[in-house]
Amino acid sequence: MKNNPVIKQTSFLLIPVILLFGLYVQFHGDYGPGGGFQAGVIFASGLILYALIEGHAKAEKIFSMRLARILAASGLLLYAGVGVVSMFLGANFLDYNVLAHDPLHGQHWGIFWVELGVGLTVTSVMLSIFYAFTHFK
Repeated sequence: MKNNPVIKQTSFLLIPVILLFGLYVQFHGDYGPGGGFQAGVIFASGLILYALIEGHAKAEKIFSMRLARILAASGLLLYAGVGVVSMFLGANFLDYNVLAHDPLHGQHWGIFWVELGVGLTVTSVMLSIFYAFTHFK
């Protein structure tokens, strides 16, 4: 696929659109279909397409395995941290109502941060799995 100019140019036109759509699904997930898991898979697919077109070495310069591990752990900590903060504020684990001045805003912010944590983790794990397979040749 590296030597085919049509596939390469088409991919370079599609990758920004795929990444932008992943961000849209991420940040629109609390208002409609979508969310962290779907956005994470879409975002990772754009980065994986880049790796397939440009090669593993160039992709690792943009999103390294070390960065993937850090972001996977950070996403998990963000998810769990929202639950712990709600417990410290006197509610149950992941009870978002207490995260803001009124329950509606608390629900919005709680879902936003949890879905962001899920999106980071899913993107990082999908890329880690892809990188693990590309190391075996």
